Amino acid sequence: MPPPSDRHIEVLVIGAGMSGMAAAADLAGAGKQVRVVDKGRDLGGRMASRRIGEAVFDHGAQFITARSERFCEITRECGNQGTLQEWCRGFSPGAMGNPRWRGVPDMTALPKHLARGIEVCLEKRVESIRCESESWHVTLEGGASIRADAIILTPPIPQSMALLDSGNFQMPPDLKSRLSASSYECCLAVLAVLDGPSGLSSPGGMAFEEGPVSWLADNQLKGISPIPCLTIHASPEFSQQHWDADREEVAALLLRAIKPWVRSNVIDFQVHGWRYSKPTQVESEPCMVMNTHPPLVMAGDAFAGPKVEGAACSGWAAAAVLLDKLLPS
Repeated sequence: MPPPSDRHIEVLVIGAGMSGMAAAADLAGAGKQVRVVDKGRDLGGRMASRRIGEAVFDHGAQFITARSERFCEITRECGNQGTLQEWCRGFSPGAMGNPRWRGVPDMTALPKHLARGIEVCLEKRVESIRCESESWHVTLEGGASIRADAIILTPPIPQSMALLDSGNFQMPPDLKSRLSASSYECCLAVLAVLDGPSGLSSPGGMAFEEGPVSWLADNQLKGISPIPCLTIHASPEFSQQHWDADREEVAALLLRAIKPWVRSNVIDFQVHGWRYSKPTQVESEPCMVMNTHPPLVMAGDAFAGPKVEGAACSGWAAAAVLLDKLLPS
């Protein structure tokens, strides 16, 4: 649903990934008027799924682990409601570690659970944000605009910095220098449909310590695809080296690398690139207040940790800062 031009809301959350949806859910639960905007076709960010014919792939985040009390609580709640299911306790034979959860029907299930009752506008790229007196003026692709009393920015730091620069937002030089130096691993992913069972052992996931492949998963064994299909994540080194290479050539190299472990033939495939797959360093605080009047807070997995749980905790922290200190009660 396209947003009305120049609509005024209390809090605009930019980014409908795990961090953005966690923040939005807490703000909406506290009675605040919240809208979420995202450039993607579906919410979830890197908690993403894709189809090729009958094949269903989790092609971003592969599973969820939980350690903090609140995140353990949400995984139990979603497990009871059927939106999360324990996949395994590890990927080596007989592993009995912490539960690895998967989404039902796919990894978008958890952010969609948080999005219930929240206004989310997809396929709308934010082009600029500008501080005007006591509010923020946000321009969207296509010319629509929104005025917001407060903003939570959850894209990867380089994208958030570009938005701040678009409105000539001024910040201390040392902070700007530090944030501008933020870096992320990229990840090339191949989604491959097979003509028969993969031959991988249950539960269907393999991590690699060396070589061009870092992760291999059978989505049918995982329980999300009705037919055999593989998610292949390239290593950070391979992905960086081949980021600008022809994607058909990338697929050929990665499919050749997994042949010793896969007994069936690939009959179709797609290649996806995650430009900001994982932050290489994490800020010391779970979120960062960039402006107080009007409020703007930056959050995401580069603040509270590079996993799904870290992204959620950062979103919750950003919402708490707004509710406790920066927004009128």
